[in-house]
Amino acid sequence: MDQLAAMKSFRAVVETQGFSAAAAQLQVSHTAVSRQVQQLEALLGVQLLNRTTRRFALTEAGQTYYAHSQQILDQLEQAAFAVTQHQGKPSGVLRINAPMSFGLEELSLWLPAFLAAHPGVSVDLVCNDRFVDLIEEGFDVALRLAYQLSDSTLVVKRLAVCDEWWVATPGYLQQHGVPQRPADLAAHNCLVYSLMQKATQPHFTGPDGSGHSVTVRGSLQANSGIALRAAALAGLGLALSPAFLVHREVARGELVRVLADYRQPPLTLSALYPQSRHLSPKVRALVDYAAEHYRTPRW
Repeated sequence: MDQLAAMKSFRAVVETQGFSAAAAQLQVSHTAVSRQVQQLEALLGVQLLNRTTRRFALTEAGQTYYAHSQQILDQLEQAAFAVTQHQGKPSGVLRINAPMSFGLEELSLWLPAFLAAHPGVSVDLVCNDRFVDLIEEGFDVALRLAYQLSDSTLVVKRLAVCDEWWVATPGYLQQHGVPQRPADLAAHNCLVYSLMQKATQPHFTGPDGSGHSVTVRGSLQANSGIALRAAALAGLGLALSPAFLVHREVARGELVRVLADYRQPPLTLSALYPQSRHLSPKVRALVDYAAEHYRTPRW
């Protein structure tokens, strides 16, 4: 008896709820499936199925054997797929969704190099800041920046941590003063990202671990981090911005970081993609490339 074939027949019977359906799925005869299950029971010395003329039910031993055989068969299939895909080259159209600011300011910097490394892949990149259902809208992978991702059935690969910085121009700080503690923000014109929860009530952790909260106000709120950065560069006020958006301006001295000793919850950059028994080479290529790119802190 081919025990592996018998195990496959037994699993097919359980999952299709019948010998005839299992035979059709496996493209063998009803007799062959029935014989293999009987031989498997004889080999194990237990009854796996309670049969009647119209239906069957798993015995307790059958439930245990099904759970283990399902895991074994899945692992064998995954091993075979991994070997064949190891030689396969990523190809086809890769649909990527990303936040607008991140897509324009960060992803666009390394995406050309990714495409050059994988000439068989073409990318359809869609940038927006609304909720996107990857499966419904046909995306292969999404890049997300969030404090915390909501529970979902998607696979999440964490790539990097991105702090948020309070920044302003040297001229603004010279005119209005440099905030020394979070409470000082209440006296400043604070530029607010409107899509962030509790944007006007930031919470800080001080150098000694103490908590600090403040209510901030300002003359501009926007759903674009790029717009807020432009306003801060124009000297309008203090902006809370992800480090990836302002680290170059800070390095050049165009913006100054303040309250650096007071931390706020960081953003996590993650790659999300639908669960699949077999991850396509093009998705794996992008996720691996991004993971390697962000292995060294960028900001």
